[in-house]
Amino acid sequence: MNSSVRILALCALCWSASASAQASLNILACEPEWQALAKVLGGDRVEAESATNAFQDPHHIEARPSLIVKARDADMVFCTGAELEIGWLPLLLEKSRNRRVQVGQPGYFLAASQVDLIEVPVEVDRSHGDVHADGNPHVHLDPHRLLSIAEAFSARLQLIDAEHAEYYQQRLAAFSSSWTEAMEGWREQAEPLQGKRAVVYHKNWSYLLNWLQIDTVGDLEPKPGIPPGSAHLADLLQTTRGQDTDFILIANYQNDRGARWLADNSGVPLRELPFTVGGSDEAVDLQGLYDTILSLLLTGN
Repeated sequence: MNSSVRILALCALCWSASASAQASLNILACEPEWQALAKVLGGDRVEAESATNAFQDPHHIEARPSLIVKARDADMVFCTGAELEIGWLPLLLEKSRNRRVQVGQPGYFLAASQVDLIEVPVEVDRSHGDVHADGNPHVHLDPHRLLSIAEAFSARLQLIDAEHAEYYQQRLAAFSSSWTEAMEGWREQAEPLQGKRAVVYHKNWSYLLNWLQIDTVGDLEPKPGIPPGSAHLADLLQTTRGQDTDFILIANYQNDRGARWLADNSGVPLRELPFTVGGSDEAVDLQGLYDTILSLLLTGN
């Protein structure tokens, strides 16, 4: 057992004394995808809510008093990490004064820390835009990484609530089985997408596109976090014409003005995709999110 695991285990022993007195674990997720995963893995043993909704940009959230109260009452926080919530999560934790969910405690869990990240910058320079130093944080749109995160989160639940470890193991086994079956179906369904070309808005879709083997030919942002201007859109228009672009992708919480201009002038279809659970009527859970995204990419509806 390495030192970090040993420290977590010791913390969990202290933590579990208070946890055992309550019927369920109170989990504050930073994003809806982690709320959904916490619910399916924790079942009746957890109460989970999200600090954000599917139509908010998780980069830019305020640590409102209502969120501080929720963090103060939480047994765990389940967030993305990799600096996605850097503008608000540290302040939220500090203001909560809740030792259970501070960095290094068993109640602090970051999804991005459980998997390898892509697009890790060689150097971090703000002149390059809003760059994430640790790499691309949007890991929930790779089903393989999501399964690894589920396994790590279940292990943390088992550590914190050891009395019910077998229950969490059973929940994980059921999720893993259904998720693996779903991945096989998605792989077959998505074969026609291999080799397609897309213009994206931000690097929201990098993990998804890597998994689906879709090539990115341009980004509506001239630099990460910078909205498209007229000169950049004109350049993208030439790119779409020269590279047989198949679609323009944006999340349905993003400003679509530039994307619609590009679509109207290039004839390339615009696909507004739900970025997380709750982003459409069909994306009611994680499998529904993936089903919806694939359907929109394949058929446009």
